[in-house]
Amino acid sequence: MTQQVQPPGDDDRYMARAIRLGRRGLYTTRPNPRVGCVLVRDGQIIGEGFHRKAGEPHAEPLAIQAAGGAARGATAYVTLEPCCHQGRTPPCTEALIRAGVSRVVAAMQDPNPQVAGKGLAALELAGIRVASGCQELQAAMLNPGFIKRMRTGRPYVRCKLAMSLDGRTAMADGESRWITGSAARTDVHRLRARSDAIVTGLATVIADDPSLNVRLEAGQLWDAGDQDEVPLPLRVVLDPRLEMPPDAGMTRLQGNTLAVCCEPRTESRELLEQAGVEVVELPGEGGRVSLNALLDFLGQRQVNEVLIESGPTLAGAAVGEGLVDELVIYAAPHLMGDGARGLLNLPGLARMEDRIALEILDLRMVGRDIRLTLKPEN
Repeated sequence: MTQQVQPPGDDDRYMARAIRLGRRGLYTTRPNPRVGCVLVRDGQIIGEGFHRKAGEPHAEPLAIQAAGGAARGATAYVTLEPCCHQGRTPPCTEALIRAGVSRVVAAMQDPNPQVAGKGLAALELAGIRVASGCQELQAAMLNPGFIKRMRTGRPYVRCKLAMSLDGRTAMADGESRWITGSAARTDVHRLRARSDAIVTGLATVIADDPSLNVRLEAGQLWDAGDQDEVPLPLRVVLDPRLEMPPDAGMTRLQGNTLAVCCEPRTESRELLEQAGVEVVELPGEGGRVSLNALLDFLGQRQVNEVLIESGPTLAGAAVGEGLVDELVIYAAPHLMGDGARGLLNLPGLARMEDRIALEILDLRMVGRDIRLTLKPEN
């Protein structure tokens, strides 16, 4: 059995370096997890690597390659349990065993049922000392979507909202550009870049004709490493009766657009598909697409992280149904008045005990705006 130990200070230091390396794959590894690895021998880092994208070498063999023959007798610090199954690349356990490392410290066990402790067990069987649990919480923050999908079959859901200080998102006539400043809008593009899919509703498409793409270069993304391009998230439009205009702006942009319906019209389907939009029919509830069915479907498509960018009805429904894992709210330093539109539509909250409690995870300034990161308290 793998021993859960309180690691000495050096283990923490080297694992922290491995986590920093893993973050360099933040925007590019989908649907794989972000993983970093550091090889240490005699108190010196002799090799390191991080997983860049699916189909390319994992972090461990890259670190071994960098270390060369010096890897024999070294300790490997890896942010996720080494894989032990043949996928698009060979098992990392075999690479570590062949390299002759003497010890492997994993931050956490891999939630993938194909691994789930088997990787560390294989290393132990080969005579390698193993430990897990070093900086586990920090390492888990690299991969909230992968971890949730492996455990539940569903992606991790963020909901992004922008508001004035009096909680308004648009003027009475729908005007909303721009509530927040340029720094906050750039920050949103980073959220998009790390997301596998962006979900919005038909009302937002009709009102705003959004692009829902990433308008940043790789060099503008923090810790993007040496990647040449940023993968584009899948654009998902909830469109119960397929009323989305075939000439919507997003259909003319790079990347894939998915229209999700529950009561499709044949002629509309043909027009959207001719425009390059993929159409999927899912179960509906009260004339709208079931959000539970949507998340199950996206999980089956190996989507790890979803970003909801929508109006108050869809966002409110996702929050009200308990489907949002994280709220990211940008608050701009101005007031829009009681005639402007509110942040979320949350019907049924009549009493104080009905309130949805939130835990503040992070609060910081982004340019002139405040960014709040929260999670619902379940």
